[in-house]
Amino acid sequence: MGNSPTFSLTLIRGLPGSGKSTLAQQICPARDAVHLEADMFMVDAAGKYVFDRRKLKDVHARCEQECADHLRHGRSVVVSNTFSQIWEMQPYIDMTARWTIPLQIIECHGNFANIHDVPDDRITAMQDRWETLPQILLRR
Repeated sequence: MGNSPTFSLTLIRGLPGSGKSTLAQQICPARDAVHLEADMFMVDAAGKYVFDRRKLKDVHARCEQECADHLRHGRSVVVSNTFSQIWEMQPYIDMTARWTIPLQIIECHGNFANIHDVPDDRITAMQDRWETLPQILLRR
């Protein structure tokens, strides 16, 4: 990878129903970017979304690996996940630092119907553990 890549990584964070996926779908064509999110890897053989808590670690690892693969090949990537805590973004942040790739972090605060029917108590739990971005990430 060169010193001035023409590709980048964008992380979109927000609670379920905040507009993350919709925003990602809107900005990917303009940036010629690949859209990834962990939910993409929670579909059954028929293509229907099926949440399985036991698969969370594996689907997030796969999302990170797919992102790294695209970045290694010079493709811009937009990852939209809840990212309620900073450590959840850290593997992606580390990729951009390691390969000197521009990083943008966008927070969504909309209030739309969440497409995966996440129960209100789970959304409240995510909101309760929400971490504000540190200044160092706001200045990148």
